[in-house]
Amino acid sequence: MSQHDQELERRARNLYLRASRDIDPVIAGRLRAARRTALARPHPSAARRLLLPAGAFAVLALATLMVWQPVGGPPSPAVVAQPGDSEPNDLPPDADSADPALYKDLQFYSWLAYNDTRPSSRK
Repeated sequence: MSQHDQELERRARNLYLRASRDIDPVIAGRLRAARRTALARPHPSAARRLLLPAGAFAVLALATLMVWQPVGGPPSPAVVAQPGDSEPNDLPPDADSADPALYKDLQFYSWLAYNDTRPSSRK
């Protein structure tokens, strides 16, 4: 510290000591009570200070997700399939996209699949 700063600190300390000796006892008691009250209050923790910004961010993210959704919903499997994918599939079609009449005679289709043997060569 410089010489000027040390002199300022010494003068401030002398003024404080002189003022504290000359203070009214009633005011001194009120100051001590105010000091005890201030020290007794719990200080907000770092987690509590972060709670408000974190909550605001969560609300903003939720509102963004609710507003920014695709209009048509998820694409259907028929739209996702590429036109070049024409390989035979062993799985039955989805119940949502298949014709309900196909499920009417399931025993017939089972019999047909079981008896579908390709002739080697018929002439």
